[in-house]
Amino acid sequence: MNDTDVSKQIQQMVRFIRQEAEEKANEISVAAEEEFNIEKLQLVEAEKKKIRQEYERKEKQVEIRKKIEYSMQLNASRIKVLQAQDDLVCSMKEAAAKELLLVSENDDAYQNLLKDLIVQSLLRLKEPSVLLRCREEDLQLVESVLGPAKEEYAQKAGVHSPEIVVDNKIFLPPAPSNSDTHGLYCSGGVVLASIDGKIVFENTLDARLDVVFRKKLPEIRKCLFNLVVA
Repeated sequence: MNDTDVSKQIQQMVRFIRQEAEEKANEISVAAEEEFNIEKLQLVEAEKKKIRQEYERKEKQVEIRKKIEYSMQLNASRIKVLQAQDDLVCSMKEAAAKELLLVSENDDAYQNLLKDLIVQSLLRLKEPSVLLRCREEDLQLVESVLGPAKEEYAQKAGVHSPEIVVDNKIFLPPAPSNSDTHGLYCSGGVVLASIDGKIVFENTLDARLDVVFRKKLPEIRKCLFNLVVA
């Protein structure tokens, strides 16, 4: 084999090796591109998934905020309604309290009422001796009905006539005046207590109004607001 043939064989081998290398390089390039595309697709899908999850999370947060805001608005509305109802009920009680002030203006009727209140208090206490307090302005009326009240109590309870000590030093507060509407006041009536002070029965007009109002409050609310009485 001469030099020319050797040279040809070498060139063929070089071409073969180059061709093999190019084909291998193409294969590697194609494989790398495929792998890159797959990885890129995976990254894109992963990013899409993150975006969807973030969107869903924010969407849930928005829904939760909407529900919270709706609940707060609903509660605020309910509170306003309840407050308005309470205001109306309180205004009714205030109106009734003002009407009580008129009771003591009729001396005859109020005198009989004081006697009945004293008798009722004696029946509650069932004590042989009691202390009585009233408004200073009612002192004469109270003293005028003590005799009949003691007799009526003794007859109803079947006991001896009780001793009633009228407190001439400490009086119940007077009726409210236009200049002082927030101080202590009493619309009328009496307070009786055992001599030792352990048992007290408050039978003022204001106390009776409070008792009746608390007792009748469910019915009043039902009548005013068409609510079911619990």
